[in-house]
Amino acid sequence: MFICNLKVDGNKLGKIFLGILFVVILIITAVVCYRILGDNFFKTNDSVKTDEVQELNVNNYTNVLKAVHDNTDLYVNQKIRFSGFVYRVIDFNQTQFVLGRNMVISSDFQTVVVGFLCEFQEAAKYDDNTWVEIEGKITKGNYHGDIPIIQIESMRKIEKPSEEYVYPPDDSFVTTSTSVY
Repeated sequence: MFICNLKVDGNKLGKIFLGILFVVILIITAVVCYRILGDNFFKTNDSVKTDEVQELNVNNYTNVLKAVHDNTDLYVNQKIRFSGFVYRVIDFNQTQFVLGRNMVISSDFQTVVVGFLCEFQEAAKYDDNTWVEIEGKITKGNYHGDIPIIQIESMRKIEKPSEEYVYPPDDSFVTTSTSVY
């Protein structure tokens, strides 16, 4: 007959069990937090690529406009392409204009002009309200304070698009990645 005597210390066993349970709960909490916050929370702001031309369209226009105005330093030297109409105010010089779009602000279709301040040596050749497509780089400049200014590299006249209006920015836009452009 074979007899085995096993002595179990309940106090040590309880501590080991609680330790393992704590580690498992910690791992589950970390995984849940990562899934809730998503990949964008853990990215750094230096993930904005400047070598690709990012295209703005009716769907992302105001989101990008807001993001660039809120975080200009992140987007400096980013190449950008979009269309709008030439809009000038009295204190602009000959090379400046806003490449604007009408943003709908109310249910009765009231609009305001929104857009980027642009600089282009040949800007005077384009009349107000002329629809154009531009490609340029975002820079940081000064117009009644620090703002992003598009230094235009190319500009061409286009026909007025069928979708000329844009809508206010929503909360779904993430500023740390250019994949949303």
